[in-house]
Amino acid sequence: MIPSTISSQGSSTSFMARHLWQSKGSWITMLRRGSHCFQIPYHNYKFELSSLPRMLDVRGMSNLPEKSVYGGPKSQSPWKRITLNHLAAKYDKGEPITMVTAYDYPSAVHVDNAGIDICLVGDSVGMVVHGHDTTLPVTMDDMLLHCRAVSRGASRSLLVGDLPFGSYEESKEQAVASATRLLKEGGMDAIKLEGGTPSRVIAARSIVEAGIAVIGHVGLTPQAISVLGGFRPQGRNAASATKVLESALALQDAGCFAIVLECVPSPVAAAVTSSLQIPTIGIGAGPNCSGQVLVYHDLLQMTQHPHHAQVTPKFCKAYGNIGIAVNEALCKYREEVVSQKFPSAAYTPYRIDQSSVETFIAELSKRGLGKAAQAAAAAAENDKKSGEPRISTLPD
Repeated sequence: MIPSTISSQGSSTSFMARHLWQSKGSWITMLRRGSHCFQIPYHNYKFELSSLPRMLDVRGMSNLPEKSVYGGPKSQSPWKRITLNHLAAKYDKGEPITMVTAYDYPSAVHVDNAGIDICLVGDSVGMVVHGHDTTLPVTMDDMLLHCRAVSRGASRSLLVGDLPFGSYEESKEQAVASATRLLKEGGMDAIKLEGGTPSRVIAARSIVEAGIAVIGHVGLTPQAISVLGGFRPQGRNAASATKVLESALALQDAGCFAIVLECVPSPVAAAVTSSLQIPTIGIGAGPNCSGQVLVYHDLLQMTQHPHHAQVTPKFCKAYGNIGIAVNEALCKYREEVVSQKFPSAAYTPYRIDQSSVETFIAELSKRGLGKAAQAAAAAAENDKKSGEPRISTLPD
C-alpha cells in the first residue's frame, strides 16, 4: 500500500507532500514541481528534508502566493515570534523591553524589522492618523481596521491592541467581548486598557480569566482627560504618586503581565517598578522602567503640521526627520509633473513594437480619428528619441 503522505522528521523545517501517485518496485515516484519527478525508497518514506532537492520544498497552503512571484508565506515559527515568555525572560535578566506603536501595514513592517519587542496598535491613532484632538472619538471598528492591517505587517513582534474609550466601561462582560474581538477579528496577541479604578481592575481580571493577556496603563490615561482636566502629568504630589502605585499593584494582582506608566516623575516610576513583579513600560516616566514606548509618528517626526506639533509630547525624542524628507519629495514630484520632466522615457516602461504602432495608426485613420492617429504617431516617435525605459516590457 502506498502511503498518502510523507513527512520530514528530525528536521527544523516542517515538510508535508501529499499524494504519491506511482510505485515502481521498491521506489515511489513523487510528483511534481514542473516536469520534475523525485523518487524515494518505498520502505523509507519518513526522511530528512535536507536529502531532497530544493525544488521539492513545497508550501503547505494552497491559498498563499508562490515565492517565485511574491515574497512567499511568512514564517510562523514559534521561536521567532515574541511571546510573554520572551518578555518575562528579558525582565528576569534586567534587559530593557522595547515597544513602539504602529497603525498600518507599512509602519508594522518597519517596527517588526527593527526588532521591536512589542508593537502597540494604540488608540493614539485617533490623534496622529485621523487628526482628532483626543483619543475619545476612536471606535472599536476603527481599532479593528488598524489592528488587522498591523497584524498583516508584523510577524515577529508581540501585537497589543488598545481597548478604545467606550468599549469596556459598561460591564466586565462588555470588556471581555471587546477584548475577544481584538484577538479574533484584529489578529492581536494581547490587549491594553487604561486606568486603575476598581471597575477597570475588575475588567482586567475578567479579561485575563477569559484567557486573554492584558497590559495595564496608569498615570496619565488619555481616555480620562475629562476628569483629569486635560493631558496632565500624574504623581506630582504624594497623594497622586501613592494612587499611581496602588493602581499598578491592583492591576498586577488582576493578572496583567505588564504596566504602562505614562507621564509620571521618575522617582514615582522607580518606586512602582521596584514594587512590582511584572515589567513596567515607561512613556514620559524616566529611565527607571523595565522598558520604553514611543509613538511611531512622534519618534520619526513624521509631519510638521501645526496639529501634529500640538499633540507631540514634550518627552518624545525625535530619532528621524521623516516629515521633511516626505515634504521635499512631494514638492519635487509636483515640480517635475508641472514642468513635464516626469514621466521621462525611463519611467515609461510599456512599449509597443513599430509594426503594431503602424497597424494601430492605420486603424485610427480608417475610423476617421486623424487627430488620435497623429497623437499616437508623435508619441511613438518621442519614445524612439527618448531612449529605453529602465525595465523593458515589450510583449513576448
